Amino acid sequence: MRRIRIAAVVMALMPMVGATSCDDHSHTDIGDEINILTRRNDALVPPATERLAGYGRKAVAQIETAMHTAAPFGRLHLIAALEKIGEPESAWVLRHVAVYDVTPEIRDAAEALLTRWSTDPRKPLADSARTALAEIAHKRSVGEGPLLFGDAGTPGLPSTVGAPEAVGADLEKRH
Repeated sequence: MRRIRIAAVVMALMPMVGATSCDDHSHTDIGDEINILTRRNDALVPPATERLAGYGRKAVAQIETAMHTAAPFGRLHLIAALEKIGEPESAWVLRHVAVYDVTPEIRDAAEALLTRWSTDPRKPLADSARTALAEIAHKRSVGEGPLLFGDAGTPGLPSTVGAPEAVGADLEKRH
């Protein structure tokens, strides 16, 4: 009798479990769009950026994660996506990139976006950007910056921060 009751409860709960775990595919979909931004440098990037922006703040954490391993052109695409999303919490991702990215162009792009946001009429976004810019200035004033290895830093050590260039075959020739 007890087994029947347990089975009945489990059967009653199954549709609810299925509904909560299967309805939201956004994590996977966001990952698909990020893959386009980090692996391609062609006409597929702008529509993927627009689709990614449609997820809003849901996409910020996955963009932050992708920032650590993407090639420079991919990191620039991710910064453009953060600009389209326009969420105040993106300022913290951009702050980190502006201080620690190994590529000067990427650091400059992140800081430039924060500078544009600092005068945005959306107060939460502008406040977050100004706070991030102040922290960037402070970190730089105390000597914090990118960890450079190999020819740009500690001799004989490979780079472990960011991807200085695309890994594998030349991506521009493949796409």
